[in-house]
Amino acid sequence: MNAVTKADKIIFFLIVCLVTLFFSGCATEQERAEERNQIQFLIGVSQANLIEPWRVVMTREIKEEAGKHKHLRVVFTDAAQSSQKQINDVEKLLQQGIDLLIISPNDASVLTPVVAKAYKKIPVIVLDRAVEGYDYTLFIGPDNHSIGKQAGKFVADLLGSRGGNIIEIQGLNGSPPVRDRSEGFQEVIDKYGNIKILDRVAADWQRDKAEDEMKKILKKYPDVDIVFAHNDPMALGAYKATRELGLQGVSFVGIDGLPGANGGLQLVKDGILQGTFTCPTGGKEAVQYAIDILNHEKGIPKKIILRSNKITRDNVALYTDRQNEPVPNVKAKHKIVLGFSQLGRESQWRLANSASIKQAAKDEGIELLFTEADQKQELQIQSIRDFIKQKVDVIAFAPVVEDGWEEVLQEAKTAGIPVIISDRTVNLDDSMYTTFIGADFEEEGRRAARWLVQNMQGRTNVNIVELQGTVGSTPAIDRKKGFEEILREHPQFKIVDSETGDFTRDEGKKVMEDCLRRNGTDIQAVFAHNDDMALGAIEAIEESGLKPGKDIVIVSIDATKNAFNAMLAGKLNCTVECNPLLGPQLMKAVKTLVAGRQLPVRIITSEEVFSQEVARKELPYRKY
Repeated sequence: MNAVTKADKIIFFLIVCLVTLFFSGCATEQERAEERNQIQFLIGVSQANLIEPWRVVMTREIKEEAGKHKHLRVVFTDAAQSSQKQINDVEKLLQQGIDLLIISPNDASVLTPVVAKAYKKIPVIVLDRAVEGYDYTLFIGPDNHSIGKQAGKFVADLLGSRGGNIIEIQGLNGSPPVRDRSEGFQEVIDKYGNIKILDRVAADWQRDKAEDEMKKILKKYPDVDIVFAHNDPMALGAYKATRELGLQGVSFVGIDGLPGANGGLQLVKDGILQGTFTCPTGGKEAVQYAIDILNHEKGIPKKIILRSNKITRDNVALYTDRQNEPVPNVKAKHKIVLGFSQLGRESQWRLANSASIKQAAKDEGIELLFTEADQKQELQIQSIRDFIKQKVDVIAFAPVVEDGWEEVLQEAKTAGIPVIISDRTVNLDDSMYTTFIGADFEEEGRRAARWLVQNMQGRTNVNIVELQGTVGSTPAIDRKKGFEEILREHPQFKIVDSETGDFTRDEGKKVMEDCLRRNGTDIQAVFAHNDDMALGAIEAIEESGLKPGKDIVIVSIDATKNAFNAMLAGKLNCTVECNPLLGPQLMKAVKTLVAGRQLPVRIITSEEVFSQEVARKELPYRKY
């Protein structure tokens, strides 16, 4: 894609070295010559700023990880909190011929166009703040909404039954982390009638500003029980304000959990903070994935959501200066044993998923104990208990439904066997399992809705039949949620009938027949939570005398070969991809656990949207 030659990269490296020499000295001439010959990849890092302690740590982690690879060179730019400067920085890095861009955007919306431009030329890894759309190779970052919820629960527990008053100190006003952390925090606090947020103030992530703002707030609200700050430096600033004013009895909770003097870990040790929540920077992971991307490794996900851990006086000693949570004590054997419980064989997607897991285990030399539960939770629970008795190294399963897993997963945790959730999530705290590998189901629902809105514009009234998946399952819950989120912005699109088809073709046909009887011909579109139900709906529509794909527009999720054939026949209009080929990523996660390393809390697969117009071109590439 890039016309820049290796010679150009060497010249660019010499410039970088000269700059480095000016500030700190460079290596000997022989060392520099050897280094030039070893350059294989040049990575550009565009940082939003280098004044926030969290970003300083991110930059350090990138440098340290890159320093382990002699063939790699990294060039950093500092946007100094200016989106325009960051745009210019990216343009300059592209001109210099970088092979991959790592960017932590100052403003996600403003930086979206230049990230998309870069993505057309080279791989792009986005850190911390996701840009709009999917024009990037990989996003690595925290789940700030989840961190906010964790903080809310912790604050509520600290206050107990007596309740109390809270001051919330936010970061940079309007930034995505601030919005998400605040919404997650509020979502939990709203559940407690005796807890009140007295005021919120933005302190731009800075300790000194937080101290100044807290002094003003305390004059207005002296009866404060807890301060929740969106990062640890601001929590420290608020603490200093209370001490300067002579106030006692106020507790402080922060976010970041960084090492070092005045870092969150030390503040918890010293009793200044009641607790903090780690917010990994993703710097180390960005370099590791960058190398995989540049080496064209298979199975690169679309999103990596890093784990956040609660730090209190009770567990702070367990955390190293790398902020790693102790991983399960997995004893490596001559051959790793994985126990996997599949929920059933309800669809072509599920069959492809099972085949992918079996093949990947074989390819990686992992002994696989594979069971199927016929979509019955009690059979899955029994399988997991059997795996525990057999003392497998790792347990993985695709849960039938979200609820009802706490007891058996606690049994696995007590036995010291790590658990990986595949495809569907469980309604439990993420401390009960190591990671989730699968799709972003809410986004799949949004994509289906966006396609309908974009392709049925101009119609004053669009009545939609929704064919839901298994009741209580994560895909059914989240796809519906994402679909309805987009439709709220377009009131002419209305769901007039919504029934479960249990993800099967037969049930999809039966439900569609019932919907047609109830609504007659006043149906303009069908949204099916998977392709199998859509294919069943197509049969019902044809038998009613209507033409699927024309009289009734149909969009579904999965992107199986059968769906592509239906698009080629003009009977299905669009399918949103839900990639079942999770085997390679699952085996990589298993090996990571056995090696004693921590996994991110979620690994989200890369997926696309396919319409009739591209079906013929894409069909030969479908593997399921």
